[in-house]
Amino acid sequence: VPDKFVVYQNYPNPFNPSTKIKFGLPEDAQVTIEIFNVVGEKVATLVNGDYLKKGHHEITFDASGLQSGVYFYKISSAKFSAVKKMLLIK
Repeated sequence: VPDKFVVYQNYPNPFNPSTKIKFGLPEDAQVTIEIFNVVGEKVATLVNGDYLKKGHHEITFDASGLQSGVYFYKISSAKFSAVKKMLLIK
């Protein structure tokens, strides 16, 4: 179990068409994971306020319906928020 909230860089990056997003929670928390394009528009919601147990988690993001480009994933809970950049190349 991690001792603090942690968000890892997605892998692989660049990716086509899917990538894995890994993160760790030091305590049980309601988590939201959203994907945004380079102009800030939300293009996907992977986790929508789900209650997750403490520990390490991995979510697969399938971007087969999106165009090549830079995207951002935001992981947030009541006590934590982080944003990372990823690159989709088709």
